[in-house]
Amino acid sequence: MSIIVTGADGYIGWPTALRIANRTDDRVIMVDNFARREWVEEVGATSATPVASIDERVDAAKEVFGLGNLSFIEGDLVEKAFVDELLAVHEPDVVVHAAAQPSAPYSQINGERANYTQHNNLQSTRNLLWGLEEHDLTDTHFIETTTTGVYGAPEFPIPEGGAVMENQGERDEVPFPAMAGSWYHLTKSHDAANMRLANKQFDIPISDVRTAITYGTETEETREDDRLKTRFDFDYYFGTVGHRFCAQAVAGYPVTVYGKGEQRKPFISLEDAVEGLANLALTDPDDRPDDLTVYNQVTRAISIVEMAETIAEVGDEFDLDVDVEHFENPRDEDETHKMEIENDRYMDLIGEQAQDFEAGAADIFETLTRYADTIESYEDRFLPGVLEE
Repeated sequence: MSIIVTGADGYIGWPTALRIANRTDDRVIMVDNFARREWVEEVGATSATPVASIDERVDAAKEVFGLGNLSFIEGDLVEKAFVDELLAVHEPDVVVHAAAQPSAPYSQINGERANYTQHNNLQSTRNLLWGLEEHDLTDTHFIETTTTGVYGAPEFPIPEGGAVMENQGERDEVPFPAMAGSWYHLTKSHDAANMRLANKQFDIPISDVRTAITYGTETEETREDDRLKTRFDFDYYFGTVGHRFCAQAVAGYPVTVYGKGEQRKPFISLEDAVEGLANLALTDPDDRPDDLTVYNQVTRAISIVEMAETIAEVGDEFDLDVDVEHFENPRDEDETHKMEIENDRYMDLIGEQAQDFEAGAADIFETLTRYADTIESYEDRFLPGVLEE
């Protein structure tokens, strides 16, 4: 049996590949083109944690865990010829597709980056889905990390899967409408539609894992050796809100909440995100659904101001004097929106939450205080003024 993990050099992709390989004797083939490193450098930022080369990571995995089943292939999934060769040679039983340009702000910079984001993300997914069909691999379990951002911010509780439409007294379940708010998020809305079509036309078993905003620096495996650390972006373009807040605290700045900050967003720890993907990848073929299944990869919704206040409280434990300040919101959003999102299916998959936000913040501070010099050197990348560029 073989498992392909795409985007395996990334924040979620790398620790996911590591966990899968550590729990099975099956071959785990990592695929990436290192574009994430280039995008971050392009916007003048860097990872707070030093990111080892992929060769160093694989060597460390062998030394620390004795993994001889983990290998890497460099290639661009946008190129159909590469995807065809990848699938023909390795004939995967599972594909965990975590490769994408993942930043909404990056996709919004200008038309060139919007076009790049949509071409890169959509072409990669289509190449993989059509490749499975054309290479007679339609029994392969296709798992993609999409995003809870496809839902937008509706006033009703978000279902884990489809929605119900009613017209003239008749009701039916339909795919959730694309309510995304960025050119990046729309790529995942389109991917969701394409995966649904691929399941219908090709009978490929598909898990659409709609990933929430992810926080944290470590997983069980990455703690064992610094060479196994995953990346940690803290800039405006690639750093998530919780990560930027923690970076501001480490650099001695107030945590900057835009507007009231009472709006709730869906969140999940890196540990809990990796656990769900690994469990899906290692599910026995006889036990997995044959159709398309949507998972809301979220453990709870948290308000922005609650996150900021939690970070300030946890910062005290690390001798950080953290203030919370409110700034005018540059975004057009409801600052009091109380998001509700169903996640029963995903919670059944992981069993229980392994790390809440308070523990995640402590994890982040424990890591970031080691790299405070790096954060301070790039502080212009996460302060409010960067939005004016």
